Amino acid sequence: MWLNGTSDLIRTLKQRGAKKVALQFPEGLKRRAAAVATELKDAGFDVLVSGNPCYGACDLALDTLSFADVLVHFGHAPVDGTENVIFEPCPVDFDVSILENAVPLLKGETVGLVTTVQHAHLVPLMETFLRSRGIDIRVAEGSGRAPHRGQVLGCSFHAAKETHADEILFVGTGLFHPVGISLAMDARVIALDPFTGTAQEASGDSLKRRRFAVMERARGAKSIGIIVSTKSGQQRMALAERLAGLSPYAVIIALQEVSPDELLNLGFATYVNTACPRLAYDDQIRFPVPVLSPQEYEILCGVRSWDDYSVDEIA
Repeated sequence: MWLNGTSDLIRTLKQRGAKKVALQFPEGLKRRAAAVATELKDAGFDVLVSGNPCYGACDLALDTLSFADVLVHFGHAPVDGTENVIFEPCPVDFDVSILENAVPLLKGETVGLVTTVQHAHLVPLMETFLRSRGIDIRVAEGSGRAPHRGQVLGCSFHAAKETHADEILFVGTGLFHPVGISLAMDARVIALDPFTGTAQEASGDSLKRRRFAVMERARGAKSIGIIVSTKSGQQRMALAERLAGLSPYAVIIALQEVSPDELLNLGFATYVNTACPRLAYDDQIRFPVPVLSPQEYEILCGVRSWDDYSVDEIA
């Protein structure tokens, strides 16, 4: 998946004068760790690898960096300006003609194009292909946590909103991103998997039904844990403090890893998640008690209307 090898990275590390290098890989790339570490050692660097779980650029191995001159984080673009961290995005190619499968489903006068960081380098080719099919395609510039044109994250749909298009075409795997965009924009979203060629409309209705059931289970809880992540790009203490002030039963809990075992051991009746937004939506089935998003908790507390339901995003 990492197309460029280590030659450019070795050059960058030497320019920085680095001697000891820490490496961090997300779960899908961890099997590359041994090969990359060996290449860097052969080039004269001392190398150590973070073996902890990694779920994104918001989850930097700063503890491992404390033993090294620089941390190389693979698979993601930066979400902040952390010093002494090099990001290697690991682009993944596909034949953009697969977008033909989505064309019959596009109905809006204008279409916003979004994708994930792995495919962001293909955005110009995708734009050209779609325009050749007569589609008025819109792509927003990168900003904040998603610095590439057209890039969305599971916690940031800014690039979709900024197109101001009638509908959105998401190119990538899975349905979490397009469903989140649908809820964030109240817009029609077409999702295209560039590897299977499957194109479908993504709706947030089923997610809202599932989340309503979780909220009802949490109603009337007499012990509420407001989860705050201690990870580099997920810590939202100000939000947690505001949410804790909505109920006399709420207590702030700081966690590095939010796991079912930890929540079971802590023993709260309900939790509110201010860490990675996907934890509440994707992992609820694994948790022993309801885990709410901040917006869902606000609805239960009566400070937000159900009509104003939205998925959680990190600004």
